[in-house]
Amino acid sequence: MTVEAQKTEARRAAFARRKQAYSAQSGASAGVLSDVLAGYRGAPVAGFMPIGTEIDPSSALAEASAHGPVGLPVIEAAGAPLRFALYEPGMPMVEGAFKALIPAELTWMVPEIVIVPLVAWDVQGGRLGYGGGYYDRTLEGLRARGPVLAIGFAFNAQQADALPLEPTDQPLDMIVTEDRVVKFSH
Repeated sequence: MTVEAQKTEARRAAFARRKQAYSAQSGASAGVLSDVLAGYRGAPVAGFMPIGTEIDPSSALAEASAHGPVGLPVIEAAGAPLRFALYEPGMPMVEGAFKALIPAELTWMVPEIVIVPLVAWDVQGGRLGYGGGYYDRTLEGLRARGPVLAIGFAFNAQQADALPLEPTDQPLDMIVTEDRVVKFSH
């Protein structure tokens, strides 16, 4: 089986687990993420607005925005890295690519911490995304410029034993779930 076929199968299984975790959640899933971000007050943070059954980091992003710049990802073109637009709670938002909300007016920022959405993760720091490579390209570019902390944010149920990965797949530095933090050393 090719790596792409393995990834497709891993995504299928992970989407099912994520859907179940999303349905069972209490709605207060971002508390641990808020605690983690509190240790980096003032650092530029990029997060995401959830789509579908993704875990919701918005309360943690709102809290972080009181202490420093927060950005949201903007897809400008297929095959290009993401750019991040400054976000403030309550600002006008519009639907961007894949129906994710983005600021209506784009003012660019460069994060030092990137909160990464995902489909699945493993205990080695591997991340399986949606297959477009946007976060892999983005993290590679940011890491070439200097240190960046990549924090995967997901439900515990999205953990896999091991993921099929390729050399271009960027590792996570930590994963934050609804009730724990797992740090990785690379």
